[in-house]
Amino acid sequence: MKIERIHHVAYRCKDAKTTVEWYEKHLGMKFVLAIAEDKVPSTHAPDPYMHLFLDAGGGNILAFFELPNSPEMGRDTNTPEWVQHIALKVGSVAELEAAKASLQAAGIEVIGVTDHTIFKSIYFFDPNGHRLELAADVGTPEMYAKLDACKREMLEEWTLTKRAPKHAAWMHDKEFQA
Repeated sequence: MKIERIHHVAYRCKDAKTTVEWYEKHLGMKFVLAIAEDKVPSTHAPDPYMHLFLDAGGGNILAFFELPNSPEMGRDTNTPEWVQHIALKVGSVAELEAAKASLQAAGIEVIGVTDHTIFKSIYFFDPNGHRLELAADVGTPEMYAKLDACKREMLEEWTLTKRAPKHAAWMHDKEFQA
């Protein structure tokens, strides 16, 4: 078996309409599909829901469920909020900076532009409390090749020590950060 692509990634939302309107307005995502049921197809449990799908580009779909009969949605309090996020790619740093300005003009708090050496990104939250990242690639083929060459060795060292391996410490060298 070979995975072709992500069919969709689903998250919970507080309000389906607010979520669709926010993603359309702030990220330019097209609302492509809504499915509503009174019973969960896989379990047959009586639990009405609205399942909505948004075009995240490149054949990728970001989906949400509104679950009106479930307890209020929360988050995993044992995981820092910066860990769980949805990262979306934009075409350039100029687009990234324009998105930041637009989001801030709409009153949305934005962290960044953060320089990760091979990409730059900004972070913000949607109306459901999901952390989003917009990222623009800036790495060179040589940078990606260096990272590719050491990925398994880094993974093995991490597995043994649970300490950050230094194979890619060059990424934090000032000469690489523009």
